[in-house]
Amino acid sequence: MATDWLGSIVSINCGESLGVYQGRVSAVDQVSQTISLTRPFHNGVKCLVPEVTFRAGDITELKILEIPGPGDSRQCGDLQQTDMGIPGVGCQVGPSQNGTGKVLKKPVSSSAPQNIPRRTDMKNQDIIISPQQQCSKSYMDRHMETLTQSKGFRRRHNSWSSSSRHPNQVTPKKSGLKNGQMKSKDDECFGDDIDEIPDTDFDFEGNLALFDKAAVFEEIETYERRSGTRSRGTPNEKPARYRHDENILESEPIVYRRIVVPQNANKEFCTDSGLVVPSVSYELHKKLLSVAEKHGLTLERRLEMTGVCASQMALSLLGGPNRLNPKNVHQRPTVALLCGPHVKGAQGISCGRHLSNHDVHVILFLPNFVKMLESITNELNLFSKTQGQQVSSVKDLPDTPVDLVINCLDCHENAFLRDQPWYKAVVDWANQNRAPVLSIDPPINEMEQGIDAKWSLALGLPLPLGERAGRVYLCDIGIPQKVFQEVGINYHSPFGCKFVIPLHST
Repeated sequence: MATDWLGSIVSINCGESLGVYQGRVSAVDQVSQTISLTRPFHNGVKCLVPEVTFRAGDITELKILEIPGPGDSRQCGDLQQTDMGIPGVGCQVGPSQNGTGKVLKKPVSSSAPQNIPRRTDMKNQDIIISPQQQCSKSYMDRHMETLTQSKGFRRRHNSWSSSSRHPNQVTPKKSGLKNGQMKSKDDECFGDDIDEIPDTDFDFEGNLALFDKAAVFEEIETYERRSGTRSRGTPNEKPARYRHDENILESEPIVYRRIVVPQNANKEFCTDSGLVVPSVSYELHKKLLSVAEKHGLTLERRLEMTGVCASQMALSLLGGPNRLNPKNVHQRPTVALLCGPHVKGAQGISCGRHLSNHDVHVILFLPNFVKMLESITNELNLFSKTQGQQVSSVKDLPDTPVDLVINCLDCHENAFLRDQPWYKAVVDWANQNRAPVLSIDPPINEMEQGIDAKWSLALGLPLPLGERAGRVYLCDIGIPQKVFQEVGINYHSPFGCKFVIPLHST
C-alpha cells in the first residue's frame, strides 16, 4: 500500500531546527516509520546527498505537492530530466476536456540552470489531481493515518471531499502572520540561487600550502627587532618571553636579588626563576667553608653532602629513570671517575660510592701515593665495599667510550700536580675518549683545567668560572644562613625544593 505513493513529490517540515525538505518519495517503511526522499531540496537549496530519510518523530508537517498518475510516475516532474523536485518547474497535471488526466509538460534543458521558486510561492500553489489519481487517494489517506496515529503528524492539506473550489483541486491553508514572517526570513537566508554553490569541495591542503609560515614569522621578528617592540607589551613593561614556571601576572613585585656579597662580584648568574646568584672569590669561599666547619659542618659531612648532590646530578645526566631501572640491566651505564690526591678527589670518591650503590658501573682512577689524606683513606675504605673498580694506571682505563667522565683531578692550590706524568696521561685519555665531562668544584683559573667540561658543579656559592667550565650547576651542601651572615653575605636560599639547580650567565 505504501509503495503506491512512490514517486510523489512532497514537502516535509521538520521544524525550525531542521527546516523544510522537498523531494520525490523513494521509500516508505511502515515498520520503522521512516520516509525517504530522492534528489531532495533543503530550504529551497539542492542537497549534496542524493537521498535523505526522515523519522516519524522529526516530521511536524507533511504536504503533498504532486501525485503521479497510474503507471506514469516517472513522466511528470522527473527529477533526472528536470533536476528539480518541486512543481512549477517540471510539469502540472490538470483535467482535460473529456474528463481524463492530461499531462502538460514544460520543456526544459538539463544543462541550463533552472530557477527555483520561493517556498512562499509553493505554499500558495494549488495541487491539481486528475480523476485517475483521485481514485487512489484512499491509499494515501490510510498511510498518512498510520503515521499520524504513531507519531502525531499534522497534515496541512484540506479534505478530499467537499470543497468550494474545483472538485479535483486541493489548496493548502495559508499560514498566519507570524509564520509568514518566519518564512520571509528563511527566504532571505536560504533563498539564493543554487548556481552560486560550488560543486567541488574546498581544498584546505592546497590553500594551506600557499601560506609560508616561516617567512611570515621571520618578517615579524625582523620588524620587532628594528622597531624595538615586543610581542607582549613594551620592553619596559614585560619581558619578551616567559618560561614555563614564570607567571605573567604577579600580585607583588619579585625581589630578584636576594643574595648580596660584601665585595663586587666578578660574575653573576641567575636561576630559572630569575633570582640573581653572585659569584664569590676563592678566598671568601674558603673562609665560608672554614666558618661552617667551626660550627659543626665537618669535612666528613661536607664530603657526604657533595657526593650525594653530585651523584644525583650524574644519575640525571645518565638518563634518570628511563635508563636506570631493573628492566634495563643490559644498559648499565659506565662512569669513569678521575680523582687526584686531595680533598676534591675525596669528593669524587664519595660521588662514585653513591653511583655504584645505584647500579652504575664505576671505574675509579686514583694515582698511587705513599701517604694519602685521611679523608681519602676513609672514602676509599667505603668505596672498596661496593662493586666499583679502582685503578691506578691509565692503561687500565677502558679503551671504548664511556657514558660519563667525572673530573676531580684539578685542585685550587696544588698546581704542581699538572706537571706529573700521570696527570698528563689521564688528561690525554679523557680528551680522546670523547665522553661528556662533569667537573666537581673546578678551579677558577682556566689554565689549570686540562679537560674541557660540559657541566660543572659548584658548592654553596659559585666561583667566577670561565667558558671552559661549561654549564654551571649549584648544589646545596647544608651551610646554615647565619654562617653566611657571619662572613658578611646576605643570603637567602635560591634552591627552593631542589638540592641541585642550574645557573645561567647574565
